[in-house]
Amino acid sequence: MNNEFNLHNYVKEKLPTLDIKFAEPIKNHAYTKLGGSADVFITPSTYDEIGAILQAARAEHIPITLLGHGANLIVKDGGLRGITMNLNKFNEIRSENHTIYAQAGASIIEVSRYALDKELSGLEFACGIPGTVGGALFMNAGAYGGQIEDVLVKAVIMTQEGELLTLSKEDLSFGYRKSIISEKNYIVLEAEFALQPADLAMIQVKMKEFTEARESKQPLEYPSCGSVFKRPPGYFAGKLIQDCGLQGKRIGGAEVSTKHAGFIVNVNNATSQDYIDLIELIKNTVKQNFDIDLETEVIIIGEDPTN
Repeated sequence: MNNEFNLHNYVKEKLPTLDIKFAEPIKNHAYTKLGGSADVFITPSTYDEIGAILQAARAEHIPITLLGHGANLIVKDGGLRGITMNLNKFNEIRSENHTIYAQAGASIIEVSRYALDKELSGLEFACGIPGTVGGALFMNAGAYGGQIEDVLVKAVIMTQEGELLTLSKEDLSFGYRKSIISEKNYIVLEAEFALQPADLAMIQVKMKEFTEARESKQPLEYPSCGSVFKRPPGYFAGKLIQDCGLQGKRIGGAEVSTKHAGFIVNVNNATSQDYIDLIELIKNTVKQNFDIDLETEVIIIGEDPTN
C-alpha cells in the first residue's frame, strides 16, 4: 500500500455488501478484553465473501488477520493494520452417525456439549476451552490429557489465494500447541471429528470432573489469555513461576494469578503492554532462578502504540 492509498474507501468500494466496521476495538471481541483497534473489521457470512476479502487484500497487498474469540491471543495496544476478519458467523454444528461437523467460528465448548447431547465421547477434554473450532485447530488445543488431533479426521481450509482444500489430520502436521495452519496462513472453515458412542451418564461424569477441576484451579473470575506459557520439558511453568514468588505480582492492571501462577489475569483494565511487560518479567525471573527459558503459548500480534 502506498502512502496515498485510502484503505477505508477501497474496502467500501470493493466489498460494499459486507458487514464492515472501521477502527473497531479488539477488546470488544477478545476473551482477554485487551487490544487496540482494527483498521477494518469484517465479519463475512459466506465462503464467497471470505474469498472476496482475500482477493481484495491481495490486489493491494493489504495484511489480513484472522480473529476468533481471542482466547489465547494478545493484540498490542497499537491495534491491527489492514483487515481483521472474524468468522463467528460460521458457527453451524451438525452430526452424522458418530461424526460431528463443526464450522470454524463455533465455540469448541459448544461442540463438546453437542457431542454430549448426541451421546458421543472424545471431546470431553474441550468442555472448558474458551475458543473457536478454528482456533483449536490452529494451536492443537488440549486439556486434561486430550487434544484436537486425537479426534480430528480432516478439515476444510481456504488458502490465502482463495483455494478450498480438504486436509487430513496428517496433512495438518500437528505438534504440541501448533499445526501447519499457522505456518501456511490457512483459514479453517470446517472440521470433522470422529467420536465414539458412550453412555450419557459416563460422558456427563467426565465433563463434570473436568469442569470442577478447571473451576477449582483456574482464575475464571477474571479475563485472561489462558495458560500463558508452554510446559517446559520436565517441568510445569506454573510451578516454576510460583517458586519464584511471583504470584500476585502486578504490572498495571495485569496480575500473575494467585490461584494459578501459569495465568495472567486482567484485574483492573489492563493494557496489552501491561501483559507483555509482565510476561517478560516472568521469563527473566525464571531464567535467573532456574536457567529455564519459558516459551509463550499465548500469541502476541499487532502494533506497538504510537507516542
